[in-house]
Amino acid sequence: MNITITDVISIIKKIIDISLVWIIFYYMLKHIRNNVKLSLIFKGVALVIILKVISDLFDFTTVGLLLEYVIMYGPLALIIIFQPEIRNILEQIGRSQLLGRHKVLTVDERENMVYQIISAMDSLRKAKIGALIVLERDISLGNYIDKAKKIYADLSSDLLISIFFPNNPLHDGGVIIQGDRITCAGAVFPTSSSSKLNKRLGTRHRAAVGISEETDAIALIVSEETGRMSIAIKGELFYNLTIDDVRMILIDELRPKHDSLEDEFEDEEDIYEENN
Repeated sequence: MNITITDVISIIKKIIDISLVWIIFYYMLKHIRNNVKLSLIFKGVALVIILKVISDLFDFTTVGLLLEYVIMYGPLALIIIFQPEIRNILEQIGRSQLLGRHKVLTVDERENMVYQIISAMDSLRKAKIGALIVLERDISLGNYIDKAKKIYADLSSDLLISIFFPNNPLHDGGVIIQGDRITCAGAVFPTSSSSKLNKRLGTRHRAAVGISEETDAIALIVSEETGRMSIAIKGELFYNLTIDDVRMILIDELRPKHDSLEDEFEDEEDIYEENN
């Protein structure tokens, strides 16, 4: 069997074509997972498809007919109703970074980053000074940085405390940290409208949850009224945490995750060697 150059080119084209499709699906699912609202939409669509399969399997005529109409006109309805969410995911894809700044930090730099943040939050909670600190990860927060007061300073607990000190013009907004640097202060974030949140929570907590719903950022909050500390991650609010809780969550969330199967195999080998 003779293989010509044309056959080789055709095979390469098919491999590239399939690879591009998988890359598109990968990034779509990745951003849907990081966006709480879009993940709910995705689950709803999956549920409709499952119900349609079941109705066809058991010959449920009426249910099947209704689901056919849903499948037929559903995409148009989703585009109209969830236009803001769809726009957000497209913006997220455009703002995505191949390598978040927190991932290029050394172990010592990451430990110092956590230490400075924890020290600042401990002082702020004791003095009952409200604060909102947002840590950028893979999805860029450039859109919020552009509208805030630029700082571009090395991260330190003293600087964080001074920013949120009462009567400081910037204390009402949020601070954005990229890597181990404070990029801006006075940032304004979208507030969450989630019904799961306690109605007594203020704007600072709702803004923290809001930015964590739309991006993969970590939002740290110190309550001005109670001095309690909270963390918002992926649309979920962890309320009334201790200093040790905040430290452990930060260390875990900022630790670089496995980027390949090879890394996982290496870790498994290390664990095996330690146990034997």
